Amino acid sequence: MIQESAKTQIFAGEGEELVRLEQISLTYNSDNSVEALSEIDLTINEGEFVCVLGPSGCGKSTLLKIIAGFIKPTQGKSLMSGQEITGPDWHRGVIFQQPQLYPWLSVEDNVQFGLKMRKIPEPKRREIARTFLEKVGLLEFRKHKPYELSGGMKQRVAIARVLANDSKVLLMDEPFGALDALTREQMQSLLRNIWWETGKTIFLITHDIDEALLLGTRVLVMSERPGRIIKEFRTSFVLGMSGDPLNSIRLTAGFQKVRGEVLNLINKIPSEYQI
Repeated sequence: MIQESAKTQIFAGEGEELVRLEQISLTYNSDNSVEALSEIDLTINEGEFVCVLGPSGCGKSTLLKIIAGFIKPTQGKSLMSGQEITGPDWHRGVIFQQPQLYPWLSVEDNVQFGLKMRKIPEPKRREIARTFLEKVGLLEFRKHKPYELSGGMKQRVAIARVLANDSKVLLMDEPFGALDALTREQMQSLLRNIWWETGKTIFLITHDIDEALLLGTRVLVMSERPGRIIKEFRTSFVLGMSGDPLNSIRLTAGFQKVRGEVLNLINKIPSEYQI
């Protein structure tokens, strides 16, 4: 559970630095070179919940892949805990829009797969897997195969797998984009509660303004390609919640005011920031 002092520290951006991007630019080289990102500076501190908004094709997913270590920037540096990111690492767990589960493994074996790769003894990794399956409400489905689960349940397995591996940062690329509205709201509540209980650092990409404001301690808005961070909003809606329904937060004057500011900014992006 995040303590009150820690919440204040997170909101003020005073936590320990975890990820730093310095003047990150990336160009995809093909027949026609495409500049995806331009001169991005970003610091993510421990315990923060950072949400990224922006138009399609602005480089949000590219930014996440650089932090994950899947691709290297054309210019600039990407650092984690002061060390340059040179490739994928279990300290940075990634959750995609479509859950990347092994269909031949049971739910439980999927969750403990990363632990197995790290040579964690079998009794310990089974204990850890069951702990996090219980946290996401799927302990009774531990022997099922992924094809026997709904979309929302598969995404819960993906979240449990990253949590079980004890990644320092959860990188989430539109994890609820393919879900129906009801399941999406349930998953948002689950993720909010997980962040509240574990204090994990989360970096989430979304197209949904409400989702970003309901979950994030910081919301970043990106321009059209080449993507740049054009505005940062420090939000406190998630910090003030413990068990309140999401809909009750949406109806507050403070939420609607910030939502309007973000929406107005995004609506201006094509004319004001297009390169």
